[in-house]
Amino acid sequence: MAVIDMQNIVKKYGDGFPAVNNVSIDVKDGEFMILVGPSGCGKSTLLRMIVGLEDITSGEMLIDGKRVNDLAPRDRNLAMVFQNYALYPHLTVYENIAFPLRLAKVPDKEVDEKVRAASKTLELDEHLERKPGNLSGGQRQRVAMGRAIVRDADAFLFDEPLSNLDAKLRGQMRTEIARLQKRLGITTVYVTHDQTEAMTLGDRVAVLKRGLLQQLATPRELYENPGNLFVAGFIGSPPMNFMPVTVEGTTAKLPFGDVQIPADKAENAAGRGLLMAGIRPEHFEDASVMTGDRGGDTFRARVDVVEWLGNEAYAYIPFEAPPEVQKQLQQLERDLDGESLRTQLVVSLDGASRIKEGDEAEIWINAAKMHLFDPATGENLTIDREHAGRVPDIAEETAAV
Repeated sequence: MAVIDMQNIVKKYGDGFPAVNNVSIDVKDGEFMILVGPSGCGKSTLLRMIVGLEDITSGEMLIDGKRVNDLAPRDRNLAMVFQNYALYPHLTVYENIAFPLRLAKVPDKEVDEKVRAASKTLELDEHLERKPGNLSGGQRQRVAMGRAIVRDADAFLFDEPLSNLDAKLRGQMRTEIARLQKRLGITTVYVTHDQTEAMTLGDRVAVLKRGLLQQLATPRELYENPGNLFVAGFIGSPPMNFMPVTVEGTTAKLPFGDVQIPADKAENAAGRGLLMAGIRPEHFEDASVMTGDRGGDTFRARVDVVEWLGNEAYAYIPFEAPPEVQKQLQQLERDLDGESLRTQLVVSLDGASRIKEGDEAEIWINAAKMHLFDPATGENLTIDREHAGRVPDIAEETAAV
């Protein structure tokens, strides 16, 4: 196992554009670290610099305290699992798993012991004499993982290993990878653009945008305390709702009416004019199905579309927003790789709700869960920094650019 310490890592290509820009991430011994973000954010480039497949323009890459910037990949003792499996089609499953051991001229008896141990762990025993062309996508990915396991590497590096699988198989393989990593206790760095993989697999998650680190925190911290507008929009499915708001005292004035927010949130937003409010779909409910007093406020609004899923439903409620808010949402959509953030509320409802399309419904909102963002910088003005992991300051990010 290994500690991987990335200190102010920069990667610039020939045109001078920084694909990775002043990123610092510490991966602890035995930790499952996720690098996540939309296409082009620099996550795969960063992974390739860890393993030595990309040169580092500046900064320090340390493995167990040793600088490895100039070490060849074979001298770093890291095992990488690629998106396309990278299996040899003419070799059996057994020989594909054994390949790195054959290269290292390991004795046949030891090769057999390690291959069969990995095969048992990955439930590949009955496929050892088959060729990759006769395997399913999930089985091929397990073979690629077996080849990494037998190397006794200090760390595993995964580059979007599940992106070629269908949705059901991705879910199964996520579980297998999580169990394997916990069983082996090996340091793992895993690249994905899928926030579901990030939230379910990672001990901590590093969110990247355009080569810059946006936030480094546990999945729960990212969800409950997003550091900025980008992280708030990226983490969560359906994504967080964003709408214009002004704050007067402890009253937040939203497109649907006024709600009361905690004094500490109101204080941080005082005197800032038009802001962006963010609140997740699950912090709403159909007021008619609620029992007991949960606090919060209610408002009435006309429902445009209802999607009933059995145990829950999603109601869509359009609203008007000033041009500056619409412009910010359009920019955020581009940053999020096209995730739709139209001027509408997505409201999560209990499956027992009888709200229908076209109804004017009474909706409960838990305004205490609302976040307030500066629309110009994207900064979360109501973040609990003590429970938000590492959030680079706006000034720090601007300096990096």
